[in-house]
Amino acid sequence: MLASCVLCSCHDRMQYYEVVGTDLHTPYHIKLEYTEPLDSVIKEELHRCYHTINPFDSLSVISMVNRNEDMHTDSLFRAVFAKAVEVGNKTDGMFDVTCAPFINLWGFGFKKMNDPTPQAIDSIRSFVGFHKVKIENDRVVKEDPRTLLNFSALGDGTMCDVVANLFEKKGIKNYMIEIGGEIMAKGVNPKGDCWHVGIVKPTYDSLGVHQELQQVVRLCGKKGLATSGNYRNYHEKNGVKYGHTINPKTGYPAQQDILSATIIADNCMTADAYATAFMAMGREKAKLLKEKTPGIEYFIIYADKKGKFCTEYSKGFTQYLVEK
Repeated sequence: MLASCVLCSCHDRMQYYEVVGTDLHTPYHIKLEYTEPLDSVIKEELHRCYHTINPFDSLSVISMVNRNEDMHTDSLFRAVFAKAVEVGNKTDGMFDVTCAPFINLWGFGFKKMNDPTPQAIDSIRSFVGFHKVKIENDRVVKEDPRTLLNFSALGDGTMCDVVANLFEKKGIKNYMIEIGGEIMAKGVNPKGDCWHVGIVKPTYDSLGVHQELQQVVRLCGKKGLATSGNYRNYHEKNGVKYGHTINPKTGYPAQQDILSATIIADNCMTADAYATAFMAMGREKAKLLKEKTPGIEYFIIYADKKGKFCTEYSKGFTQYLVEK
């Protein structure tokens, strides 16, 4: 954990601090204006969140739920589950947090890529579906014990919101929280301007070495921003690239026309969930989804028939664009 003062070394007045962490599965980069960096408090809050929603932690709440242990869920788990159900309903099931068996089958979860067959996919489909699980009296109830939950599609956004809520309780007015590429920002940066964030041009680069920017956006007020794309997390087999976004209805990777979807919403959990949903739905259905979801704005990058990168964004997204 590294915490450094950006403006000066004194601790008795408000100043900007930068907190960087690599101790979790997902690195984070946070800037805040306060009387102290809060690095240990931030770390504790993130570990608490991880202990609830991280499926790779065998002792986490979600892991115990997936093992069908009889237990009460905590408030964070229930909040994430509620958002997942909300977006699942809005997208007619194209966002589905019970997709874990498909994710695992295609090698984007706990296992390396297998050779998924239609028979294997059909055998899983019977217990995938967010309507097949609910919460009663703080306990998760499943129609089929084989159903698994995975909050990864909105996990980084959730952690951004958790840290933002911590800052709000302390009266912090200016901050920018970046976790795994998802962002929650409020107020202004050290220069007194709104926070500027870059949207990376989608190139198939699993190491994330190439970071050419497609667009810069300006976040004013309090907003969450999340980007989803298959250009970093993918498998290639027999010359075919398979992205990590799964179509819950088919069990196969979603081969849609969207290369990258960026969503801005009032909180990062919502932005994160809809960014994933857009990738699964494709441009035309995503635009229809926006019409019935006034709380989100989108910026889409796609390739035309000649392979040229093109952009498309909602009318409300215009206010966030920074001219090149």
